[in-house]
Amino acid sequence: MAKIDIGINEKDRKAISNGLSKLLADTYTLYLTTHNFHWNVTGPMFNTLHIMFMTQYTELWNAVDPIAERIRALDSMAPGSYKQFQNLTSLPDAPSSPPKAIEMIKILVKGHETVAKTARSIFAIASKADDQPTADLLTQRLDIHEKTAWMLRSMLEK
Repeated sequence: MAKIDIGINEKDRKAISNGLSKLLADTYTLYLTTHNFHWNVTGPMFNTLHIMFMTQYTELWNAVDPIAERIRALDSMAPGSYKQFQNLTSLPDAPSSPPKAIEMIKILVKGHETVAKTARSIFAIASKADDQPTADLLTQRLDIHEKTAWMLRSMLEK
């Protein structure tokens, strides 16, 4: 394979790829937790949450590919195993026994806030390296995670 020459030095590409690998792991872990909650939610908010969680896990599922492909475009290998994701993620695994609906919402709020923090942590190095595609991807992810956390938090008000 030909040597990469896209105007971002190797050190910065590696740092950005490492950060994006954590973002990928966080996104995949949150996807899996959200899908789990979609399957297992019960109670009076069942229909609302079942549909909302489906919308959210679908969005997360569609997010993993662009993150992984950006890692590859930076000439690094994207993580893709549960073991790699477990070692890279900032999020806990989904509870082994499904919690009550309100606890599910709280877990997902924290998850989206955590993923937003992970995305934000990569922004400085991407900006410094003039990596506009990564900065754009991070901006999109931040917008989605912050809005989703806000919408979920709104459901917790009494």
